[in-house]
Amino acid sequence: MNVFKKLSNHIKHKGVRATFNKVWKHYVFFHEELLWMERDLVSPVPPHRLRPYKPLRLETITAQNAVAFSKHFGDRVGTMAELANEGHTGHMYLDESDNAVAFIWGSKGDYHDRHYYGCWFPVKPGEFFEFGGEQIRAYWGTTLSVDFQLDLWKAMAKKGCNKVVDVCESHNIPALKLHIRMGYREQGRIMNVYSLFGRRFYRETHYSGSRLDALRKPTREPVTASAT
Repeated sequence: MNVFKKLSNHIKHKGVRATFNKVWKHYVFFHEELLWMERDLVSPVPPHRLRPYKPLRLETITAQNAVAFSKHFGDRVGTMAELANEGHTGHMYLDESDNAVAFIWGSKGDYHDRHYYGCWFPVKPGEFFEFGGEQIRAYWGTTLSVDFQLDLWKAMAKKGCNKVVDVCESHNIPALKLHIRMGYREQGRIMNVYSLFGRRFYRETHYSGSRLDALRKPTREPVTASAT
């Protein structure tokens, strides 16, 4: 498919403004703020109202079984195999047809995200960097988003880790709410990713206070009987 046909299809489905913004970010300039988060591996997860899901089979991702991503994540089969060969810990969840419907990764060492942002994410001793968590739409809003993190935390704890760290795009509201739901706290650090005419630049900045408080659900005041 040539470039003009791709643009035509994108305009047809997303509109002119969305298409222009995508082209501008891809070819001219974009700035992404990645908020650093952290959490210990033993504190209980706060209560939630996510719905259950049909049982799935958990398997560690290897270069040999990465073909299971072909149906739902076909463009990332090679990436999954590469990550496995690099020694990162990956979990995938298979349905009854042995197709991967969700996955998540963890790295005990400094992680070079050459597949997406292109920068390094440093990891301290005792920590691991969590990345790539994703599930197909059929499982959105289910407890799988909690379970696949808990399963990875257990696996990484056995490898000597006591803390999980990751980054989250500042504009990705569903992902930020998921971090709140899982009990993460902000580190007050931002990895800034810039792209100018295809060249990437990075710098770390800091902030005080919270960038997540506005997304937290307000606590209900206890109801008390009034005197008559």
